[in-house]
Amino acid sequence: MLDRHIERIASELSLDRRAVGAVSELLDSGATLSFIARYRKEATGDLDEVAIGKIRDSLNRSRLMDERRIAIIRSLARQNQLTAEIEEKLSKAVSLAELEDIYLPFRPKRRTRAMVAKERGLETLARIILAQDERERDPEEEAALYIDPEKGVSSVYEAIQGAMDIIAEWISEDIRARSELRSLFWSAGVLESRAKAGNAHPEEGKFRDYLELSEPIARMSSHRLLAALRGTKRGVFSLRLAVNEDDALAVLEEIFIKGDGPASGLVMAAAQDSFRRLLAPSLETETISIARQRAEEKAIEIFADNLRQLLLEPPLGRRCVLAVDPGFRTGCKLVVLDPLGRLIKSDVIYPHEPHNKTREAGSKVARICQENDVEVIAVGNGTAGRETESFLRRLNLPRSISIVPVNESGASVYSTSARARSEFPDQDATVRGAVSIGRRLQDPLAELVKIEPQAIGVGQYQHDVDPSSLGRSLDDVVAACVNQVGVDVNAASIELLARVSGLGPKLAEAVVRYRNEHGPFRSRRDLLAVPRLGPKAFEQAAGFLRIRDGDNPLDRTAVHPERYPIVERMAKDLGVSISELVENKELLSGLNLEDYMNQEEGVGLCTLQYIINELFRPGRDPRREYEAFSFAPGIKEIGDLLVGMSVPGIVTNVTSFGAFVDVGVHQDGLVHKSELANGFVPVPGDVVRVRQKVMVKVLDVDLDRKRIALSLKR
Repeated sequence: MLDRHIERIASELSLDRRAVGAVSELLDSGATLSFIARYRKEATGDLDEVAIGKIRDSLNRSRLMDERRIAIIRSLARQNQLTAEIEEKLSKAVSLAELEDIYLPFRPKRRTRAMVAKERGLETLARIILAQDERERDPEEEAALYIDPEKGVSSVYEAIQGAMDIIAEWISEDIRARSELRSLFWSAGVLESRAKAGNAHPEEGKFRDYLELSEPIARMSSHRLLAALRGTKRGVFSLRLAVNEDDALAVLEEIFIKGDGPASGLVMAAAQDSFRRLLAPSLETETISIARQRAEEKAIEIFADNLRQLLLEPPLGRRCVLAVDPGFRTGCKLVVLDPLGRLIKSDVIYPHEPHNKTREAGSKVARICQENDVEVIAVGNGTAGRETESFLRRLNLPRSISIVPVNESGASVYSTSARARSEFPDQDATVRGAVSIGRRLQDPLAELVKIEPQAIGVGQYQHDVDPSSLGRSLDDVVAACVNQVGVDVNAASIELLARVSGLGPKLAEAVVRYRNEHGPFRSRRDLLAVPRLGPKAFEQAAGFLRIRDGDNPLDRTAVHPERYPIVERMAKDLGVSISELVENKELLSGLNLEDYMNQEEGVGLCTLQYIINELFRPGRDPRREYEAFSFAPGIKEIGDLLVGMSVPGIVTNVTSFGAFVDVGVHQDGLVHKSELANGFVPVPGDVVRVRQKVMVKVLDVDLDRKRIALSLKR
């Protein structure tokens, strides 16, 4: 069974069968996506984490389908309905829909009209009519033989109606009919909205673009479908998926009608009843459900891409930061963080209304910067953010101090979390929030892993999708980013360590506890002394953990300990120490990698080239270099924007229909995908990324609806 699944998955994903099989074996052995992608390149053909994740998800779906197949077989066996023919059909089914179609006639169901007709002894009559053999007697004459008042059949009409109810159910359970009509609903189904009767819904204005919806479901974008479904969920309108009935009946006529006699007319009438009463409602629900699932998958994919870009935002690095959580009435909370992100001091200033203690606030900021050698000021972009940024820029601070706006989405979530309270038990939520703002400038990845991804605000309709699917996808992204960058095991938080391949929350806590009790780790091998961190966890985690200034120079690289002997042999062949080999491009370039290949140990050119690249730049950070940014001076409110002006901005979210850009007015503007570039842009994520610095042109400003239209066209 597994071999068949591997063949199918390889075909669906256009991947090598051996690579899919290797991934399956590695996953079953407990290997993580990050470990497989980085350290088992030969086995997988150098597949990346995205491809490996797709294989994993396909395998999971296949296994769920196998479980359903077994459950159906057991159910049929209990009913004494399992035949060799049915079992063969079930074994060959390649989709859940096909499995359920086979099982449908035998599925336990509520009492139906067809059941009642069968109880009245009309099943044989139904078979005679469905056969449409014109050599037999007229259907009405045949029906007269089934009149039985004691069974509730008192006339020819009632006998024929009962037989037609049975035929209608048979038609609705026919595998070919369901398959062809399913295709019709997908290819020609039109999604239509109908306003609810009665008074206007209070949220009608939000969904006015969908109140008169009539759109082919096959061409409907994922964001529009999710928006329409949200409107239905909130009771603004109802939705129905309609197909042309004549087209549907033509499908059924092709399958079931064998002539043009009286029996054929009855079968056609039963087919029409079957479509209206049984098939259409069932396939409508099924089609919308699958369309929703596909739209959710697209939304999750977009959310994951955005989150990946956000987590890999360039870090400021180890510099002293003054972080500011702005506010009007409650003041601006200040915290000083040392280069390692540790809280040095906190204070508060009141430069804005209603206090207007501008002079006092300016003196305090200048003194704090001087006393603590502040290098950068991080200003949250929430309420009073632009006003606070302007106030700080007016101060006579050293020109070496940069003032940087920081997206504070999710900072309040962290500030009230158990982790924040544990880290700063003597500080209030405003101080903890300011710390989060400063730290996410120093290292966005290290700080954002402490916050639930859904709270960061870079998704598309994330509240409308399946929470478990969203959570699984976002967990994959966070883990991939953490492992891609690598983690300093002697400085990382529990949250960061918990995302390292092979660890998890409990082992991360054990690592930090051991570090606190015994001091910094001197080598990766020391990790094996951590309670409950066994060989398997070490294998999965070691390559992603960094030890700066440790005993072995390879411990600060992404070279896995299992491959240290290869590097040791390289150094020995060159007559140098490992320390002399690391970063020595001349020596490394002169190596003949084929001399170190070992197929039995899974060491090929992919692995060897990866090792060489790591030795070229040991422990390199794959993130881009930090780049300072500031909004346009004088642009603080939406009313300050004028059509035609060009202003700097930061991309905050990328969706399937465009990108949202923060231009510093507390309301993001939309760059529709038609305005992202001079040419056609099918996928906005191919053109822009989250946190990208851009220069946009203002196309329109709607003050009443607080909407800003922007353009990136040149």
